[in-house]
Amino acid sequence: LDVQLVYFRGNRECRASKWVSDPAALARLMTTVSCQGGHTQIGKVLSHARQETEKRKINALVYVGDCMEEAVDDLCGRAGDLALHGVPVFLFQEGRDRTAESAFREIARLTKGAWCAFDQGSADQLRALLRAVAVYASGGRAALVRLSQTRDGAGAQRLLTQMKRN
Repeated sequence: LDVQLVYFRGNRECRASKWVSDPAALARLMTTVSCQGGHTQIGKVLSHARQETEKRKINALVYVGDCMEEAVDDLCGRAGDLALHGVPVFLFQEGRDRTAESAFREIARLTKGAWCAFDQGSADQLRALLRAVAVYASGGRAALVRLSQTRDGAGAQRLLTQMKRN
């Protein structure tokens, strides 16, 4: 499974890593990112993913965030572009910001992805959700269903529940 880390921070900074398949390499990339104050730039992430679809098949986009400060109609337009290219967006929300939740749910609905909330500091919940997306991206819905039927399938069960609603 190839993964690209895209992040934003500060005042208009948005960057994408190279594509990596090694989990240790991805972990190294993730540990180099530091937080800075600034507004969300979800639109840039969605646009970047859309541009990447011109270069290669993108099986899923994962977004992890806690808020949304952009025009939801603009984000939904960009999500619609991804939907036309068959890219489901999986949005995992930390905390309970209602504006973000509404936008994230709509993006998930438009792209046939999923929205799930997780508790602050709950690395296990996020790990299970990310694992489920990786299984989906590499093996499709059938693989996600198989994972959901295992002892470690809680994340897959949550995704499937959300995907049924969309």
